[in-house]
Amino acid sequence: MIAAKEIYPKLTPEEYFVWEEKQLEKHEYIDGQVYAMSSGSVNHGRIAIRFTAMFDAHLEGSGCMTGNSDIKVNIVDINNYTYPDASVTCDDRDKITPNYFTYPCLIVEVLSDSTEAYDRGDKFRMYRQNQVLQDYLLVSATRIEMDLYHKNDAGEWTIVNYQEGDIIELKSINLSFPVEQVYRGLILTPES
Repeated sequence: MIAAKEIYPKLTPEEYFVWEEKQLEKHEYIDGQVYAMSSGSVNHGRIAIRFTAMFDAHLEGSGCMTGNSDIKVNIVDINNYTYPDASVTCDDRDKITPNYFTYPCLIVEVLSDSTEAYDRGDKFRMYRQNQVLQDYLLVSATRIEMDLYHKNDAGEWTIVNYQEGDIIELKSINLSFPVEQVYRGLILTPES
């Protein structure tokens, strides 16, 4: 999804929840400012669906919950709210919040030209504040390529680039799959 800043008054988190319920589109909430989420490409949507379906099937009966792009993630300690394309939480504390996850172990963002810098930079800096987050996967919608940021046992973030022929390993949910699985049947073209 693509966030676009519009002119809205500053809101408290509580005001944001009440206000957003009345809106036709989704909005991220960052430092009191509201950002409208515009739609992505067909490939963007299909890739996101494939991740949520794969995670949900893999995690069935585990007690973990898969979130799609309709489930907000609350940024720990600062009450900012984003809409990642997919997320997974295995934390029981997230079972009592009906509108968002706060403790995801895995977040997936499907990249677009307009959001890639934000997803790699400021958004990842916010997500890293969550001590439970282990895997942050950035997925291209225009070529077979993914970057996995993984927090190792020492608490350091490493990055692994995956391309055609590679097997992705998401340690956070004990899942491995070939990178091509997500891209099957898609026509990959650069964004215009």
